[in-house]
Amino acid sequence: MRLVPWTPDDLARRMDDVLTVFGEAMSYQPQALAVRRGYITTHLQRPHFRAVASVSTAGHLLGFAYGYHSEPGQWWHDQVSAVLDPAARQRWLTDCFEIVELHVRPSAQGHGLGEAQLRALLAMTPAATTLLSTPEADEQASRAWRLYRRTGFADVSRHLLFPGDPRPFAVLGRPLPLTH
Repeated sequence: MRLVPWTPDDLARRMDDVLTVFGEAMSYQPQALAVRRGYITTHLQRPHFRAVASVSTAGHLLGFAYGYHSEPGQWWHDQVSAVLDPAARQRWLTDCFEIVELHVRPSAQGHGLGEAQLRALLAMTPAATTLLSTPEADEQASRAWRLYRRTGFADVSRHLLFPGDPRPFAVLGRPLPLTH
């Protein structure tokens, strides 16, 4: 397995593989993935876009992660900003790297790829903080939640409902750099 940094062009070239991994990791149906293709294509143009990928020795995509600098006017930023008080907005969103996606194929999970991707991705940004959202889940049963807690992510907002998704989400954050 190799962990490689990706440019926006690298991710765009592997978009079909990215969507396959995304669909497997999130159990999304094909029609939901078609919508994600458009979102991801837009994200490739965001300020300070950064991405990493886990690739098998045979070249198969095992996982990926990407994010960018979170700014007013971006949908997710504005959704999160609206639920935070002014002090929390100042602390978390002033100089924030937004982790947009972090996924590992279910068949490749449990081997440290997610954490390696997270650490590599966050090492690529000079931002002061990082935020992500993840579906609410049992923190002990969820691999994603265990990863976020192990790497020092704290609650910023809980049970947030994003328009168009009936599931409640948690917004988690931590100061950067990620040193432990």
